[in-house]
Amino acid sequence: MTTETSPAATARRTLTEDQQIELYRRMQTIRQFEQRASTLYRDSKIPGFLHLSIGQEATAVGACWPLSDSDVITSTHRGHGHCIAKGLEVGPMFAELMGKETGTCKGRGGSMHIADPRRGIFGANGIVGAGLPIAVGAGTAATLRRDGSVVVAFFGDGAVAQGVFHESVNLAAVWDLPIIFFCENNGYAEFSPASDQHRADLRARAAGYGVGYAEVDGNNVLAVVDLQTRLVDDIRNGACGPVIVDASTYRWHGHYEGDPQKYRDADEIAEWQRRDPITLLGDQLRHRELGIRVDTIDAEIAESLDKAVVEATNAPYPDPATVLADVYAPRPTIAEPLRPAVGQLKMMHAITNALTRELEDDDRVFVAGIDVGAGGNVFGLTRGLAERFPGRVRDTPISESAIIGTAVGAAMAGMKPVVEIMYLDFIGVCLDQIMNQAAKMRFMTGGNASLPLVIRTQFAAGKSSGSQHSQSLEALLAHIPGLTVVMPSTPADAYGLLRSAIADPNPVIVIENRLLYGMKGPEPATDHRVPLGRAIVRRPGSDVTLVSYSSYVHDCLAVADRLADRGVDAEVIDLRTVSPLDFETVLTSLQKTNRLVVVHQATRDFGVGAEIAARAVSEGFWHLDAPVERVAAMQSPAPYAPNLEQLWLPSHDEIEAAVERAMNPDPLNPAPVAAR
Repeated sequence: MTTETSPAATARRTLTEDQQIELYRRMQTIRQFEQRASTLYRDSKIPGFLHLSIGQEATAVGACWPLSDSDVITSTHRGHGHCIAKGLEVGPMFAELMGKETGTCKGRGGSMHIADPRRGIFGANGIVGAGLPIAVGAGTAATLRRDGSVVVAFFGDGAVAQGVFHESVNLAAVWDLPIIFFCENNGYAEFSPASDQHRADLRARAAGYGVGYAEVDGNNVLAVVDLQTRLVDDIRNGACGPVIVDASTYRWHGHYEGDPQKYRDADEIAEWQRRDPITLLGDQLRHRELGIRVDTIDAEIAESLDKAVVEATNAPYPDPATVLADVYAPRPTIAEPLRPAVGQLKMMHAITNALTRELEDDDRVFVAGIDVGAGGNVFGLTRGLAERFPGRVRDTPISESAIIGTAVGAAMAGMKPVVEIMYLDFIGVCLDQIMNQAAKMRFMTGGNASLPLVIRTQFAAGKSSGSQHSQSLEALLAHIPGLTVVMPSTPADAYGLLRSAIADPNPVIVIENRLLYGMKGPEPATDHRVPLGRAIVRRPGSDVTLVSYSSYVHDCLAVADRLADRGVDAEVIDLRTVSPLDFETVLTSLQKTNRLVVVHQATRDFGVGAEIAARAVSEGFWHLDAPVERVAAMQSPAPYAPNLEQLWLPSHDEIEAAVERAMNPDPLNPAPVAAR
């Protein structure tokens, strides 16, 4: 007589009958939820896109079975089953799919973005693979807190081709994070067979990254439970690090509802349906004379879901008055501090001091980025911090998407990450995590997600750094709702704005000018903080308003001194925060001077100056005595040759000429639109 030793058999011996019944109940709940969602979508009750996981119930339920409320999952666009398996209520989920106010995310997320961070559900995600670096952040938070929690990052086989898969698994391996990367391998990346997408399987990839690997029959929930229980226990006990799980399964419906499915045949679908995970467990339970309980569960679930659908259908849509709700979390009130007048402090040291103060004051703060630890940052701004705060100043691989995703996930998990992108030019490499994750997560979760994170980066032109290391891209970031973008011009503001950014409950991007790092200015008090979203008048005047930020504030001040010799009294405004824009301070000045000149290093078209000019015409038209002037870099990439770069950058003479045009407008000969 032989004894069955398969993982499923082990699970059957380990789990009680009640537990196996509960596994069945969870899978059947997912199945019936998805079936009703399909019908509701067909009947136009659900708008937008809908991606169903019918056939994949065992992976969701089995993977989440050993998880506690403190553990975290990240999901995919096919994430309903993961959410239900982690304990999310089906009634609010139906309402969310319908876009109702009673939805899980108040109708702001929809099918692809259901989340509840309070339950460790960090979200389904409409971007393939985007949840993986967020899982790295959640795993980082667990490591820093030493709380024993585990993260499960669900992804499909198609996500393996994404760069964030590589970055995330590699960083998790380097930091030895408590993460299970759980692949629901259903054989198709949208419409393409997996065999057409990859030349290396997950086993080979796991070996390459130096992480664990396990295969499992994803349609056998008992096998999945057995594997996941062992892995979760090992990770909690420190017996292993990150693991890739390859679970073979199949989606019965197409990639999306309405998919004609021309890429696979009926025989293939029928073969997988004969391996239905719910039927497999149900037959086993009936074989043990538990059929009555199984049939009762089916009826109970049907009745419960029918009731949930009716309630969701009758629920109200969001109040139109709340259309702008939850874009930003309420900011703490910070009073404008006294301007320091004594001492001499370099801007680079002001930044170091701000990071040091926040690391001292709040153990939720950590710093991460390329060479910020042992190397102390490429400009030496974090030198010595890794030794002073062990484990909280962390070097990363050159993986910008993983760096930003780590900040998103860690912030959602209750930490206050400060991450660095070495050059502003590199935001294009990780723009999804900034634009689609950090900026939108609070809004898409109906305010349930907290995103207190800071992204530090720097820029400058004028030292022949070339077109890929000289860009001023603040307007691109300022255009994204949900982000706050600050650009300090003095050491005191660099200290105060960075401290306020770290204290803020929203994602804040702090853009420093590297050519100002050596600049000296009065030293702020240790409790110095500068309010976000508020400009400051650096030089009062009555004849013309000059508006700028970052290094060009100093150029404007120098030009204002030159103008004073000619009897022109220029007021200089330092925006400090580019977004949200403090136009009230600009408008107040314009009401006094009646002339406006905006100066910035970025190229002119579609820039910050364009926004200020539009607002000036819209809100301050009757105060304007002349057209708004804009002075900016030429509309081309930054040249490398020193002589061309200096020609490309706006000069003092050009600023002064713009003021002259504003002071003496010639309606018969206006300045040409393409002057720069």
